[in-house]
Amino acid sequence: MPALVLFEPQIPPNTGNVARTCAATGTPLHLIEPLGFSIDDRMLKRAGLDYWPLVDLHCHGDWESFCCQRRAHGGRLIGFSAHAEQSYTDFAFAQDDWLLFGRETDGLPSHIHRSCDVRLVIPMRHASRPGMPGVRSLNLSVSAAIVLFESLRQLGLTS
Repeated sequence: MPALVLFEPQIPPNTGNVARTCAATGTPLHLIEPLGFSIDDRMLKRAGLDYWPLVDLHCHGDWESFCCQRRAHGGRLIGFSAHAEQSYTDFAFAQDDWLLFGRETDGLPSHIHRSCDVRLVIPMRHASRPGMPGVRSLNLSVSAAIVLFESLRQLGLTS
């Protein structure tokens, strides 16, 4: 089963919504600190409703502690970025993939990008281009759900 990983998430309802998606699919959720909120934040709990007990939740004190656990379990680290070139729809997902999403305000830092085995993008019809305004990105919880369900579909894990 792929795992969803949020690097330093900042907005409680986004993380709560991702947790709810993880609960619904049985997907492990990894949160890399520092978080922009307390794990017992009211808004976080509200977004996750009463599904938090169903979430296979793993909190990591920092990037390095997450990397240690990932190395112990194996699998590819797949980073998602509006600046990547390969579409997630043209990628073959594997059971032990780690689906990594960055902060809501600025995505993944460059040193984290360099740690990824692969970088993928969710293509958008009206994406921003130099000198041309458009949609910069999708909401974190929407992006995570889109990619997670595609990976589960490919792996035959949607039923």
